[in-house]
Amino acid sequence: MFLVLLVTPELAGFLARARGGSLRLIKVCIHEEQLVLGAYREVEKSWDQDYDRVLLPLLDEQDPCYILYRLDTQNAQGYEWIFISWSPDQSPVRQKMLYAATRATVKKEFGGGHVKDELFGTVEEDICLLGYQRHVSSLSAPAPLTQAEQELRRIKLTEVKVEISVESKHQTLQGIAFPLQATARRALQQLAQKRINYIQLRLDVEKETIELVHANPTDTRDLPGSVPTDTPRYHFFLYKHSHEGDYLESVVFIYSMPGSSCRIKERMLYSSCKSRLLEDVAKDYHLEVAKKLEIENGDELTEDFLYEEVHPKQHAHKQAFAKPKGPAGKRGHKRLIRATGERKQES
Repeated sequence: MFLVLLVTPELAGFLARARGGSLRLIKVCIHEEQLVLGAYREVEKSWDQDYDRVLLPLLDEQDPCYILYRLDTQNAQGYEWIFISWSPDQSPVRQKMLYAATRATVKKEFGGGHVKDELFGTVEEDICLLGYQRHVSSLSAPAPLTQAEQELRRIKLTEVKVEISVESKHQTLQGIAFPLQATARRALQQLAQKRINYIQLRLDVEKETIELVHANPTDTRDLPGSVPTDTPRYHFFLYKHSHEGDYLESVVFIYSMPGSSCRIKERMLYSSCKSRLLEDVAKDYHLEVAKKLEIENGDELTEDFLYEEVHPKQHAHKQAFAKPKGPAGKRGHKRLIRATGERKQES
């Protein structure tokens, strides 16, 4: 069991005075098993203009902390605040758990009535201004669907729409846009420059981002083994081959969805994010995709399969209808046609 950490008298007094509104940010840390003041920043501009400028420099990649960030809106008790729990992936497990167990203590000491939103993050993208705005948008989204409702929605999404209008077409093509994380963006840039030949991406459903799984060098013969058998993935593969005497390097996009083993929500999100991902890749990285594939099993990705998909055989032209030949052999006795004059002479 972890110790119940206490707030130092200095921090308690500081928090009480801070609720008056002169401060924009308060950083709280754990030091020698006590909650202490780590840093603070005063108000300079509007809350959104101050946000990234004052908050992000205070984040440490190794040490967790709590951050109280003051908004410009007020409720009956005064200014409203965001309570942020920063717990980077690189920090020790015991330290993470200690901060998690102490979060309620800090919130209670500050006054829960002043806290409008709570935010948790392990990377900067989670708690930067854009991350907070995504958090607010997710709170205003409709309530989660039951499993039956999700299945019904999935069926409706796959139905062919008969109503054709400007609005419905726009909504159908738009899809869902999850932002690419920094490592994924760098990998796509390297692929566009042909410095790497393979990228595997995954959706982080909780964070609503697209993350890089790996970008290891991959040959065509190794490609089937790179496809997971239990979870969906997006793949970009630089297919190097020869066609009609020319050496080609064609980018192939592969959407792998391993059958019914995936959750319905996961299937829906991967399907919905695919088109927007391809649009963004073409627009932002000028990456021309020669072929888009959807597979269930990596075993499908043979050399012959890729070649035939990238260079499909042209259908042969149908031959024109030919008059059928007559029966083989003799055609019967020839008729002797006599002229009219010959008949008269015989008679």
